[in-house]
Amino acid sequence: MAWYNYLIIGLSLLSIFMVVWVIRQHKKSEKLEQLLKHTTKKLERLQVHFGRFTPEEVIEHLTESGGGYQANMRTVTVLFADLKGFTKMCNEMDPQQVVTILNGYFRSMSNALSVHHGQVTELMGDGLLALFGALRPNPWQVQDAVAGALAMRNALAEYNEELKEKGFPELAFGIGIHQGRVLAGVMGNFELSKFGVVGDTINIAARIESLTRVHNCDLLITEEVRSALDDRFDLKEMPALPVKGVQKPVVTYQVQGIHHSWSA
Repeated sequence: MAWYNYLIIGLSLLSIFMVVWVIRQHKKSEKLEQLLKHTTKKLERLQVHFGRFTPEEVIEHLTESGGGYQANMRTVTVLFADLKGFTKMCNEMDPQQVVTILNGYFRSMSNALSVHHGQVTELMGDGLLALFGALRPNPWQVQDAVAGALAMRNALAEYNEELKEKGFPELAFGIGIHQGRVLAGVMGNFELSKFGVVGDTINIAARIESLTRVHNCDLLITEEVRSALDDRFDLKEMPALPVKGVQKPVVTYQVQGIHHSWSA
């Protein structure tokens, strides 16, 4: 019967080995699951942070095209917005309060623009650059840009109510919109790259924004934009003024709103 005892011992050792193996595999499975969860969370955080600096449509395009984005010349509508009197506010308020106010402002403006197919591509101090029709052709880009600017006006009024309740000073901005040809594409190097545009159109939009201080208004567009607009927008022609980089004085139009016949 010695063989029977050896068999029992052998089966017992095999059973112990199997139990130990199962426990080890279970632990490995738990570690693998934890690793996968941790990696997934890191990827989600990376996507969120990356999305803050690059328009979502660019990320999708780069993913679909294997990382390439063909730079080309295209007609784009550029919106440039800048806060008025913000430098003085920075000098008079606590730095953290200034950052909090500015972050809330950018969040509110970006949300308003995204509804109208605008991509915020630059945040420069208290300035904001948004593009319409840069990522792909958009035959309604001019309508979208002006409608987006009016949405920003409404969003700023709502945000100012929040600031007032918290005892913070209200904000005021100027917006300039211009349309023209630009070079659009992903630019930079291996360490740092972004989607952007290059051309005089951006400079002119910024200089049109500066004219809002001269004309004492918050939203100006150029003739190139006005000529492509439909008649829903209520415009007021402003006196021609010289603009750096443009040979002749530039006629701009104040956007007062949308005609009641369209908004009713």
